[in-house]
Amino acid sequence: MNAQQVTLPQNSDNLSKLLATAGLTNQQQKYLRDFINRYSARTKISKHISQTSRPFLADDKNLGEFNLLFKEMYYPIVANRSLGSKIWDVDGNEYVDVMMGLGINLFGHNPTFIKEALIAQLDKGIQIGPQSELVGEVAELVSQLTGMERVCFSNTGTEAVMSAIRIARAVTGRNKIVIFSGSYHGHFDGTLVNKNKREDNEYAIPLAPGVLQNFVNDVLVLDYGNAKSLEIIKTHQQELAAVLVVPVQTSRPALQPKEFLHQLRELTQAYNIALIFDEMVTGFRIHPGGAQAYFGVQADIATYGKIVGGGIPIGVIAGKSKYMDAIDGGMWHYGDDSYPQTKKTFFAGTFCKHPLAIAAAKTVLKYLQSQGTLLHDKLNVRTTKFVTALNNYFVEEGLPLRMANFGSLFGSASVELSEGNSAASVAMSLLKYHLLDQGVHLLGISGYLSTAHTDEDINYIIQAVKYSVEKLRDGGFLPPRASV
Repeated sequence: MNAQQVTLPQNSDNLSKLLATAGLTNQQQKYLRDFINRYSARTKISKHISQTSRPFLADDKNLGEFNLLFKEMYYPIVANRSLGSKIWDVDGNEYVDVMMGLGINLFGHNPTFIKEALIAQLDKGIQIGPQSELVGEVAELVSQLTGMERVCFSNTGTEAVMSAIRIARAVTGRNKIVIFSGSYHGHFDGTLVNKNKREDNEYAIPLAPGVLQNFVNDVLVLDYGNAKSLEIIKTHQQELAAVLVVPVQTSRPALQPKEFLHQLRELTQAYNIALIFDEMVTGFRIHPGGAQAYFGVQADIATYGKIVGGGIPIGVIAGKSKYMDAIDGGMWHYGDDSYPQTKKTFFAGTFCKHPLAIAAAKTVLKYLQSQGTLLHDKLNVRTTKFVTALNNYFVEEGLPLRMANFGSLFGSASVELSEGNSAASVAMSLLKYHLLDQGVHLLGISGYLSTAHTDEDINYIIQAVKYSVEKLRDGGFLPPRASV
């Protein structure tokens, strides 16, 4: 690649002015200037690609919200190749990857058994339109692993959630749904909501410009894990079509409210409200049967994606026949007087049941089925040990950081973090950049372990955290170690 190096001179007037007005000490300004230069030089081709494509590529895929202080490092690492637990960027840098395809790669990058299944399907062709010869088998596998009665396939998790809500509204004949604060259900307008803090009520307001209030008028946003939310659901029982829940939110992995979920199940069952588990992240990750099996709660409808596609886009809607019959009218047989009798809703998509996605899903599900719970048990224990080691280090160093995990998902459990340019926020943002600089590819300060990660990989990450903390102390962004 003939990329020109992007340089940031030590005496950059713009950067110096910016650092000087950011309320940083001279020590912090010098450290940050040096680090930004080193980081930019190490990933110069990634930075160049980001700059040169920006006039044409509208892309918000990055490292969180834009922060003027870190403007010169605000670009994604551009990947060149990947294998197992590692990725390599276009500058030739190697990373231990814990972003893992945003939770897709339970088995690491490019696992042989999935690669072989995809090549075999490519050799057969990509027949869009006719029925896939594997789709019935894959539906049965989903049913066997999750306990759900019937299954259909979409292209993405967003589509799956959107369809699940539509099904619930069609079957119950009600309009309102409940979403819990802190949860993410994809980018369907009907779930892009915030709690109305200004008026301090449970009615949703749009999350972003372009999302119309009319789209979210029938959405209530309640506090997750809070008993008061159950009372509000009781109040609106006759209006609610569904309660949509992410069992464990990626932004709050420490919040694992088993008792609340059981209460939610009892309540929704009593009032004939569809309980929808959004298992995009937890499905096939915490347990072969997902969060439902882990918590012992059977939802009415569940949505899946990520892991089950083996790296190929897919969405899965699975549920009780009472609800899923709204897709096709329900069960019937040839040779008798049966016929589809359930009133249908609308469901479609050109690429639904894409042969590559279905081939990958079959391979993934067969593999998981063959492993029983052993695969998840080992990976979950390994992740817990990893998080425990980090937390022990944070305690020893007197740092106000804590991590938590739910199976192989891990993330921050610290409550001290805040937005903007507070000292804590700046330190956490810098920690992310330092870990990237040390060869740890991550999503924010959260991530996923896979079965491809070795003990050496995990130790590498821990040592990278320790080194980064020391460097941040040298720069005056973290307090010095308390003397014993």
